[in-house]
Order: sequence, then structure tokens, then C-alpha cells
Amino acid sequence: MNLRRDTVSPVVLYICADRALDAHREATQCARAEGQAFARQRQLTIAEVVTDLYGEPDPVQRRGWQHVRHLAQAGQVTAVLVRWPSAIAPESAFELRHRETAWLQDHGVRVRYTWEPLSSRSADAP
Repeated sequence: MNLRRDTVSPVVLYICADRALDAHREATQCARAEGQAFARQRQLTIAEVVTDLYGEPDPVQRRGWQHVRHLAQAGQVTAVLVRWPSAIAPESAFELRHRETAWLQDHGVRVRYTWEPLSSRSADAP
């Protein structure tokens, strides 16, 4: 079933913040709490939380991002919530972020930034 046609707006919360598994995961915890608050305030339903380690610049090389793409392609989410643009790809690889944002848009999925200074400008454009 394609959930985009339902009245519920399921989203995926994507977190790519910590550089190592043995880290205290403070960045991941902060991004998760921020994303959940963002969704709650906007009455969005988080269908899934997907995490990756930060460091691989190309999102399609990350297992978690591959899953995000699968959810988008299957029509199971209407938006991807991320803390900030560099969670998708670092500034040094901004073209990869643009590529992925465009790919999501082509599949009817928006990117929404949960960090307050960016949340009012959540992307329909990369």
C-alpha cells in the first residue's frame, strides 16, 4: 500500500551524527530528541528511525541511507527528517546532497530539517 495517499503523514527520522560506535552517542541522542520534538510539534508520525555513522561522504554508500531510499521508493514515507544538511552529505560533497535531495523529491518525498534555525526553511529544494 502506498502510504502517501493516506491521511497519516509517515516520516523517517534519519540520523547520521556520531563518528564511532564506541562514542557516547551524544550527537545521536540529541538529533533523535530534536527530531522527535519536531515531529510531535507538527503532528507527524515517525515510521522509523534510521541511523548511520558519520564519515562516509556518499549517502548511497551508507546502509541506513540505502534503507531511507527504499522507504521512499516504496512510497512508505512522505518526508525524511534530518537535523541539518551535512547529515545527508558534508559540505565538501554538497553535490551528493543535492543529488539525494532531488532523488527524494522525484519520489514525492520532502527533506525537512529539524534544527530550529533551519526548520522554517525545510527543503523542497536542496
